[in-house]
Amino acid sequence: MNANMTLILDKIKAYSNIIIFRHKRPDGDCTGATKGLHQILRLTYPEKSVLLSNTDFCEYVSFLGEENSPLPDAAFADALGIVIDTATADRISDQRFSLCRELIKIDHHINVDPYAPLEWVEEERSSACEMIAAFYDAFRDELKMDEIAATCIYTGMVTDSGRFRFRSVSGDTMRLAGMLLDCGIDTDRLYANLYMKDFNALQFQAYMLGRIKRTENGVAYLHVTRAMQEKFALSFEQACASVSYMDAIRGSLIWIAFIDCEDGSIRVRLRSRFVTVNEIASKYHGGGHACASGATVANRAEMRRLLADADARLGAFKQGTEGWL
Repeated sequence: MNANMTLILDKIKAYSNIIIFRHKRPDGDCTGATKGLHQILRLTYPEKSVLLSNTDFCEYVSFLGEENSPLPDAAFADALGIVIDTATADRISDQRFSLCRELIKIDHHINVDPYAPLEWVEEERSSACEMIAAFYDAFRDELKMDEIAATCIYTGMVTDSGRFRFRSVSGDTMRLAGMLLDCGIDTDRLYANLYMKDFNALQFQAYMLGRIKRTENGVAYLHVTRAMQEKFALSFEQACASVSYMDAIRGSLIWIAFIDCEDGSIRVRLRSRFVTVNEIASKYHGGGHACASGATVANRAEMRRLLADADARLGAFKQGTEGWL
């Protein structure tokens, strides 16, 4: 057990007001981890004020329940802030975290920005939700869990681990997942919400499959323009999910989706198998995990430069590595 887990529990016990923070453009892991810890602390400490600060939302996992209303500035003054699944301070969705009396960071990304005095960072974990599950498991004699909390946390573990397929999944991941399932999670409902698609989304997928391109060394990529998003009535999250369309192309060990944003910038989703891509992402205003990262480019010229970097990275990997598929 990480020694800072005990220090975090001690801080939670010491505060009457606790506010949980997440990152901008939250995903299933970030949403599940923050909502799951929120529910655990509310169940365990009904006398405390436990709030969740959320300036934006994840439509993909909206089935997990309603979100809190915006918080007034006064709520932060005497509070313990807990930031989950957020590697850098500039990505915290509510920048009023700085108004909290003390701050804790719980994260599974590379620790490039140690912005909190008390941190629990485990880069090898499959998800932030796995860490919240481990936190509960370590102190299950004191903390309380119910089906709502377990469902939130399990959802994040499923989505951030690629349904337990990624290399970050360990035996501990599966044991903690089993512990959550024992809480009575309705997996039929959960997986239906996660993986059933609207008809227009399926039409979009069919449309984009014919538009996948590959670089000289095999980087697969696609570009979702604003016109495409409007044509198929896509949410931004649905457009970003297009990166998964390329995850099984033999020889394409790096695959990238470029998604046009309303402000004119282009969001980038980088994924890989065997070869790392987070260094490429960090060069283009982003970062993340070794094989799953995000970035932002300003225009198509910068998009082409990122593709060239990814192509060179993949070419070097293939030349210097045996046994890749």
